[in-house]
Amino acid sequence: MRARMCCAGLRNLLQGLSFGAKYYSKHNPPQTVCLFSKIAPKKCHILGCSKSTCTHRTAPPGSILPCRFFSCKEGTKVLSKKKQNTSMVTSELLHKNLLKSEQKNWNNISPRYKTMIKRIKEKLEELHNMYTLNSRSPRIRFGENVYFEENGCIFLAKVDDGEGNAKILFSIEDLGFSDAFIQRIRISPDQRYMAISLKSENSEEATCIIMKLGNLPVVEKVIPSVFSFEWAANDVLYYTVQKNLKCQNVFMTTFTYQKHTKLVYTEQDARFFVDLYCTKDRRFLTINSNSKTTSEVWLVDCRHPFESPALVQARTTGLMYHVEHRKDQLYILTTYGEPAEYKLMKAPVASSGKENWQLVYALEWKTKLVDFEMFSDDCIMFLKNAGHLYLNVISFVSHSVQSIKLPTWACEFELESHPEHTTSTCYFQLSSPVHPPKRFAYSFKENNLIEQAVQEVPIITNCHTTRLLAKSKDETLVPITVFHNKNSKELHRRPLLVHVYGAYGIDLNMSFKEEKLMLIEEGWILAYCHVRGGGEQGLSWHRDGCQYNKLKGLHDLRACITLLHQEGFSQPKHTALAAASAGGVLAGALCNTDPALLRAMVLQAPFVDVLNTMMKTHLPLTIEEQEEWGNPLEDEKCMKYIKSYCPYQNIKPQCYPSVFITAYENDERVPLTGILQYVQKLRKAALDHASRTSKKVIISFIVPGNWIPNIILDVQANGSHCDSSWEHSLNEVARHFAFLNRELEEVCHPQHHSKSCK
Repeated sequence: MRARMCCAGLRNLLQGLSFGAKYYSKHNPPQTVCLFSKIAPKKCHILGCSKSTCTHRTAPPGSILPCRFFSCKEGTKVLSKKKQNTSMVTSELLHKNLLKSEQKNWNNISPRYKTMIKRIKEKLEELHNMYTLNSRSPRIRFGENVYFEENGCIFLAKVDDGEGNAKILFSIEDLGFSDAFIQRIRISPDQRYMAISLKSENSEEATCIIMKLGNLPVVEKVIPSVFSFEWAANDVLYYTVQKNLKCQNVFMTTFTYQKHTKLVYTEQDARFFVDLYCTKDRRFLTINSNSKTTSEVWLVDCRHPFESPALVQARTTGLMYHVEHRKDQLYILTTYGEPAEYKLMKAPVASSGKENWQLVYALEWKTKLVDFEMFSDDCIMFLKNAGHLYLNVISFVSHSVQSIKLPTWACEFELESHPEHTTSTCYFQLSSPVHPPKRFAYSFKENNLIEQAVQEVPIITNCHTTRLLAKSKDETLVPITVFHNKNSKELHRRPLLVHVYGAYGIDLNMSFKEEKLMLIEEGWILAYCHVRGGGEQGLSWHRDGCQYNKLKGLHDLRACITLLHQEGFSQPKHTALAAASAGGVLAGALCNTDPALLRAMVLQAPFVDVLNTMMKTHLPLTIEEQEEWGNPLEDEKCMKYIKSYCPYQNIKPQCYPSVFITAYENDERVPLTGILQYVQKLRKAALDHASRTSKKVIISFIVPGNWIPNIILDVQANGSHCDSSWEHSLNEVARHFAFLNRELEEVCHPQHHSKSCK
């Protein structure tokens, strides 16, 4: 239903404070299970060296789709236990029959795409090999030691010796987890222990393994179902346990002669998700309890890790905050005060209540705080304003602020790990959908930005970037980022792929992906619509697109696509829309209200039945989702409002675009049942429309006066909402593009068909 993120890091806080099972970090930027962005490196990289995440994609109230098992029936009538049991058996049987039917349908249809899938896979493999020559996993430096992971092995190297002399400490295969990848690594302050989390692509839960390092590293402890973990001291580890996509308990375990584990903190409110973070100077471990709109932080003094946590500021509805530490002062990123956007404030550790918070720096209006990093005498803020990235350096010594505009082509950044807060240089990477990552360094001593010299790799030089503003229904200007090949002529005839998300305050993922570059080379236009509900223009941008403002996101999307066509970027019959997870709400809604704007649509694990899902409070994430969608059970007005835009509820007989949906059989966040029923209802509506307009119906072919769209569901037995293997992702993306090429090619070559849908 939505995209949630591993919120051990500040970046996740800034993207959205919904911290259920999330899977991003500042070292793997938020990637909202964004369609056509799933191809990950073949190597398994360390995720979240200083903040945690999953392999792919993203944030501050943010999400990756919750575990939902919902029906598509309306109403909330309570059945007797006997009738409920009968209903469950009937539903399970219906589910199995629908699944078999769709699997058979895909097996019958897939041969027509076989040749094109093969071509696309070969091209993507070629591009992947070309642009990952210089890729490497993050390095974690502790004094003279450097730790890193390659191909499932953990290495230790000396700074002066170089990585050529690195030695293997252990491999995940040695631990008996050959089918898992390393999600997160934490090293104890004295480097005697290393805690790692291992996760498979078909499971939401990770296993934490604590290794005792030495000449022969040995397994010290195995902890199942762990979400986040941090070292409070040399032999004291704090961790959270994930159950039913929730994290509400914090435990402490020790590795001394008196080994023991005890419960430290329990969250009672189902709307809140708990995770852990260590301040950069390692003075405090923070227990962060967050809903989508409210925060509460408790401090564990790492000098006295057995003492009870101390409260920073009691939760206040609508107040979000995140804590760092420097020289006995807490530095607090918070929405406290007006306007309700992020500000940097400070307060003494001994008197940390909000009445003592003093303003250090406030962001400009409509500026998005993307990430924040604390150093000994400075802090760095990465900001986004009007589609451009900025780096603001705040000096605590000179009390000055320097703002540096980053290269105009940059759309995404990835901050590298800096375990030592006394470092004099901050490293990060910049990228765009069509620009491979480039490494930059900011020197605090030299006060300048340096592009790091790297081995040259082929890069497209003829890609043009355009930034537009579409006027929505209420006159709000909505940003659009457009990429196209400079050599493309007659852009109005070129295929256009539009991307949208618009939920949880999460930005569209615009990091480099080989498949985006492939499309540009083949003459496609790529457009990213930064609609309300997302976070591209700060917290107010999200607030303007959630709950009773959800329709604004739909109006924004309609305005964006209309403007693109007016500006000569393609036309409806050459236009496709891509969305995933909660992005499926706006995509599915547009498909119902304005099907003539599109020729095709590709959805990945889409959330398409908001109403029925939000009326089932027994589901693990429904209650915390109410801050995003509302509570239709207790508010009839809310129920009617959700019903007005819910994709499933508004399907009707009309001429729909062709649709390709990928779903996962074991997806815990967007269960298959709802998608199966959505596909059935959508297909029936398209057939009903065709039967009313023509007695002669030939499925999947255009005939005089009639066109039946292809509505395809590809159910993957493996893979999940968060993680997929390289091979699995490659196959999935190749199918998406084979489908789009076929659909748009048919319309681009009218000699094959007599008439298009009107």
